[in-house]
Amino acid sequence: MTDQLLHWIELALGDGTRLLVILFFALILNRLLRAFTRRLIEAAGEAAGRSAQREQQTRTLASVLYSAGTAVIVIFALLLALPVFGFNVTPLAAAAGLASLAIGFGAQHVVRDIINGFFAVFEDQYVVGDIVKIGDVTGRVEYFTLRRTVVRDALGALVSIPNGEIGRVSNLSRDWAQLFLDTVIASDQPIDQASAALEAVAAEFRADAAWSPMLVDGPRLLGVESLAAAGTTLRLLVRTAPTRQDDVARELRRRIQKALAARGIRMDGLQRVQLAAEQAAGRP
Repeated sequence: MTDQLLHWIELALGDGTRLLVILFFALILNRLLRAFTRRLIEAAGEAAGRSAQREQQTRTLASVLYSAGTAVIVIFALLLALPVFGFNVTPLAAAAGLASLAIGFGAQHVVRDIINGFFAVFEDQYVVGDIVKIGDVTGRVEYFTLRRTVVRDALGALVSIPNGEIGRVSNLSRDWAQLFLDTVIASDQPIDQASAALEAVAAEFRADAAWSPMLVDGPRLLGVESLAAAGTTLRLLVRTAPTRQDDVARELRRRIQKALAARGIRMDGLQRVQLAAEQAAGRP
């Protein structure tokens, strides 16, 4: 009786210690995972005060990561603990390996979409409400998940783009936008007077309280951009608040036409060359 008791005590101590070690490391990994996901949320709150949508997306991402990571930790701990109770885990491990391989082949596009979506959220490439250019689609982000991005284009159509197909993104809603406004003066008209008129328009526009909040830099007259038989091109440079470049360009066109007409200076045409919004953070 004593020998059997000692045997069970030794068995309980050995197996019990192993189970405790497995449980201990599982809890440690879970705590580290929770700390990592909480840090993601805190970083999003610090860096994205301009948009609650960004923080909400990061919370969703952190929740998905925590749930998936916890499931992996639990499964791994169970596989380590089952032999203690006399189960042979080799067939289970083999079956799990085959299942994961089959799922990997069948869902590789979904996995790629989710990975790209994760980095889009983590790197703060864009959020709902931003104006973006993805491939040949330009529009407002209406809906964004780890799986897909939905953009409403200029025609009002909703374009659904799998995140795995997104290679390069131009965000037109960050920091500032830039445009060049060209005025073509007839070749027989005085360039100095035309330049003075454009300088006066630019100065008046900068001082206008209704329009100055939309300006980041300029308007500034860069000078003569090109010479041609049809006329001389004078160029203005303007940097505006994001997405306000079209409004500013329309108002400047009106004022330029009015100022030149008041001075009797004839134009051959007026056109605008718009650059994509640039980002001080260096994103493409």
